[in-house]
Amino acid sequence: SVVIQECHVQNTAREYAKLYAAEAEPLEGFGEVPEIIPIFLIHRPANNIPYATVEEELVGEFVKYSVKDGKEVNFLRRDSEAGQKCCTFQHWVYEKTSGNLLVTDLQGVGMKLTDVGIATLAKGYKGFKGNCSFSFIEQFRALHQCNEYCEMLGLKSLRTTHQKQRKATSTKSKNLPNSSTAKKMVAKKAREPRDFISSEH
Repeated sequence: SVVIQECHVQNTAREYAKLYAAEAEPLEGFGEVPEIIPIFLIHRPANNIPYATVEEELVGEFVKYSVKDGKEVNFLRRDSEAGQKCCTFQHWVYEKTSGNLLVTDLQGVGMKLTDVGIATLAKGYKGFKGNCSFSFIEQFRALHQCNEYCEMLGLKSLRTTHQKQRKATSTKSKNLPNSSTAKKMVAKKAREPRDFISSEH
């Protein structure tokens, strides 16, 4: 039934949120982590609608932090701490599931979220019918802008420009040796600050 699927979606997203919290909370400066509230299924055999869901009532301003439709722009998503952490949570789940699953419709009051959705790349992934189309995953890839919380968790940027680079190198083959030496220089520079940090502590 739809109600059972709804519970499955929210409670699965909640499990991911708990894992996300376990990774994010110990990080210095991360702070409070969004939480997906539990949703309970109740069975009422005598009732004409035998299954219902029960969840905590959220009191306060209800905000949608992530949207199914890219046309809807929500500044609270970009500018608020909760909004940024929700975007990072989406990115984290996306990376954890190798791009197979995305938690959508992150909405709620402050850091408490409910009524979330799940989009899967393939139908049946982890038993999901996919209550959201996989085009949301493509949309997420295109629209997600990494923020400081993505950086704290070491998430890889979704803006891969492999195709652009390939085209560029084929047209400018003369510059190839230069570009590879430039890469070596960058790698060395990137390594130094790390040693500097470790020696400081």
